[in-house]
Formats: sequence, structure tokens, C-alpha cells
Amino acid sequence: MGHKGTDADVIVAGAGPTGLMLACELRLAGVDVVVVERLPERTGESRAGGIHSRTLEVLDQRGVLDRFLAEGEPQPVGHFSGLYLDFDESESRHPYPLMILQSAVERLLEEWAGELGVRVRRSAAVSAVGQDADGVTVGLDTADGPAELRARYLVGCDGGRSAVRKLAGIGFPGTEATMTALIGDVELPGLPEDYVWVRRTPGGDYSAIAFEPGWYRVITSEYDRVADRDAPATFEQLRESLVRVAGTDFGMRAPRWVSRFNDAARQADRYRAGRVLLAGDAAHIHFPAGGQGLNMGVQDAVNLGWKLASVVRGDAPETLLDSYHAERHPVGERVLHNTRAQAALARPGAATDALREVFGSLMVFDDVNRVLRHMLTALDVRYPVDGDHPMEGRRVFDADLKTDGGVVGVYRLLHGARPVLLDLSGGAELAAVAAGWAGRVDLVAARAEDELWPVPPVGEVPAPAALLIRPDGHVAWAAEAGGEPDTAALRAALTTWFGPARVG
Repeated sequence: MGHKGTDADVIVAGAGPTGLMLACELRLAGVDVVVVERLPERTGESRAGGIHSRTLEVLDQRGVLDRFLAEGEPQPVGHFSGLYLDFDESESRHPYPLMILQSAVERLLEEWAGELGVRVRRSAAVSAVGQDADGVTVGLDTADGPAELRARYLVGCDGGRSAVRKLAGIGFPGTEATMTALIGDVELPGLPEDYVWVRRTPGGDYSAIAFEPGWYRVITSEYDRVADRDAPATFEQLRESLVRVAGTDFGMRAPRWVSRFNDAARQADRYRAGRVLLAGDAAHIHFPAGGQGLNMGVQDAVNLGWKLASVVRGDAPETLLDSYHAERHPVGERVLHNTRAQAALARPGAATDALREVFGSLMVFDDVNRVLRHMLTALDVRYPVDGDHPMEGRRVFDADLKTDGGVVGVYRLLHGARPVLLDLSGGAELAAVAAGWAGRVDLVAARAEDELWPVPPVGEVPAPAALLIRPDGHVAWAAEAGGEPDTAALRAALTTWFGPARVG
């Protein structure tokens, strides 16, 4: 149970990857959370089929990555609108995208959520939202009739057609669809190749990707054809589309599921309206080029979770929640921007063919490849900061550290989803400062194994003397090696992110 008069501290609407990840983050921080999901069970559909480097790092930060690696397959390349991208093994311990179906991601996250004590209530659709100075009341349509839950905060992770977003009165501006894509998992006994990757034809393009033995993920894209978004997608529509684009259906049969998407791009004009917040597709939708949607949603959750938990526990003021929009809305804008570009590069026709040829010729240059790689993987995301150290605002690399307990990676220190003040200098100044945040911030003394740490897109920088690392793995403050640490700046960062110091 949550605080007096509430059913939980936080209600999360939606049991997809974003909602489940957020629920796990909240539980790690000791917050009571209930997830409400309108569907009675997981559908088994898998629109998303991969996890990028930064999301793999996030899962590594929580100590659960091995579960996902066991069910996925690393891919040596990525793509920008179907044009191949190379990766750099020096930038991350997990430099390659992991091919793993969304259905497996959801199952693994739900298993982890269960271990952490997250309550998931299915067949419960949000029908009303009312907030006041003390909390949020959520009306539900359930299998047993109308119901009501009360919590201090509500987070809508309920997809592109989010009921929470609409009921909270949050705008969702953007651009309309100009094309229709169909997607389904089917058998293709007549396919003469092992797989087809974004084959362009005069009518559009198609792919047939073998995610599992005997089964293909078929995707067709047709331009200047916009389907009724409320009409169900059918196997016959997928078959007819493949015939139009490829000239044959390759004997398509035995569909597991069929769905539809398009290139509409919209973003919530605010990620927070009082005690209601949005994350994942509820906050942003876009053409799923480059496989960024699921990844951005999980990263939304990891940015929001520790902040919301700090406010609920009373460690930090409610204004901390405003930093969620300030940090994540620009990230969403960039993804909408690059997916619009990828959609434009995918259109059929001689003009686009020429553009793709020129664009592809530029991608062989390391600098171009690096910019696009960082954009898709989110390894280069930098949140606004006051300081000028190149690591500040960026995600921390999983560098090896020598500690009294042996050699550990930085991410091992983040398994508990707690902030870490990492002292690599051996001095006493930081411990004196950290005393005011005892119990809220973990002070860890160690030595860096490597003299240089990779910081995309800056390059390699000297190992710092000290770092204040937020629970999401981003650096809030850093000190240069060889100099005196700016303890006033450290106190300011600690206060900004983790609330005022406590005396005694």
C-alpha cells in the first residue's frame, strides 16, 4: 500500500516495456507501485525487434542484462533507413544491437517486476483521471465493472493512443501519416533466399527477416496509401500488399499476428501535467526506423523512475520532476527528426534512389557513420548541465575500477538504482561533503584501471578524479584528475538532484 488514503504511491498505466521498466525502477527505490493494463494478457505481438547499446547498458546497470542476452542475438551492424551502419567496440561494452523480440523483452521485464513485488492488474482500462493537491484518482473499466484507484502520482505508459494523455488534457502535435506499413510473423515456404532486407521496388519496399527458425517477420511499406487507423490489420491485407510490392506472396501462410504502422510523428507538448506524467509511446510516436521506439521508452523510464521515487520518499522537492521533461523532450524531438529523415529516404522513385546512393557513399566516412551511430544508439545523449567537464550530463562508461573487494565495473555500483559518489582521488574532501547525504548517496572509493575513458562523441578523455553518478547512469558532476575538486559545485549538484543536505 502507498501513503494513507492511497492504494499505491504510483500508478503506472500500461504493461509494455516502458511501464514495466518504470515499475521496476520504482520498486528498486522502495516505492509502492501498481501497474494497470487494459489487455487481459500479453498479446505475443512484437513490433519491436531489437535493443540498442544504451538500453543494453541500462539493463547492465541493473544487473539483469544476462537474461536478455540469453534470449537475443547480437547483430554486427545497424542501419539508417536500410543503409548499413558500423559500430565501434571501444565506445561501449555492448557496442552491437541485440536482436530480441518485444514479446521476450516484455516477458523478461514482467518476471523481474514480479521478483521486485510489482503488482500488475490486467483487464483494467483507464477511463477517468482526476488530480488534486494530494494525489490522483484513476477510474478503471475492469472485467468486474467500474473501479477506482488512488495514488500520489500517475504515469501514462499506455501507448500512442494513450488514454492518460487525453484525460490529462496534454496536447499531441505533429505530422500526419503519408504511408502505410504492414507487419506480421508468418511462414514463407516459397522464399528463395535466407532473408530479404529492405528490398526497394517501384511500389514500395519489403523485408522478410528470420527471427525464429521457420518464421519470418514480413514488413511491407507502401507510400501515398494511408489506411484507416481504426480498421484492424488482416493477414489478407499483408498478403495482398506483399504481392503488390514484391510480385508474389512467397506462399505466405500460418500468420501468428498482423499489425500496421505508419510514419505519423507526434510528441506530447509536455511530459508532465501536475501529478500526471507520460513516458514511452504515450509521449512520442514516430516511424519505427532504426528501432528506436522501445529503446527511448525504456530510457524515459530510467530517467523518470529515480526522480519520481525521490519526490515520493520526500528526499527531493517536487520541482525535480520538471527536469524529466527538460531532459527527455529534446531526446524525443531528435528521434522524431531523424525518423522523418529516414522515412523520406525510404520513399520509392528515381529521385530517392539517387539520394540514397549519395547518402550511402557518405556513410563510408567514419565521421558520418559516428554521428548516425550515436544518434540511433543514444550513446551521445547529454542532458543540460552547469559544469564544463566533458563527462557531465553524459552517460558514464562502464570502466573497470580497483576496489577493496576486487575489480568491478562502474555499472556494478548502480545495481541498486542509487546515486554514487565515486572517489578515484584517494582524498578526504569528498567524504566530508558526502556526509550530508548519507543514506541517500553511496560513497565509493576506488582506483581507475584505465587512464582514458571513452565519452561519445567527444572521444577518449582522461580518467576523472571523482564522479557524481545519478541512478540512471548520467554524470551530475565530475572532477579533473590532478586538480582540487570543486566541492562547492559538488554540493550544488547533490542538492539539485538529491535534495538538501541533512545535518546530524
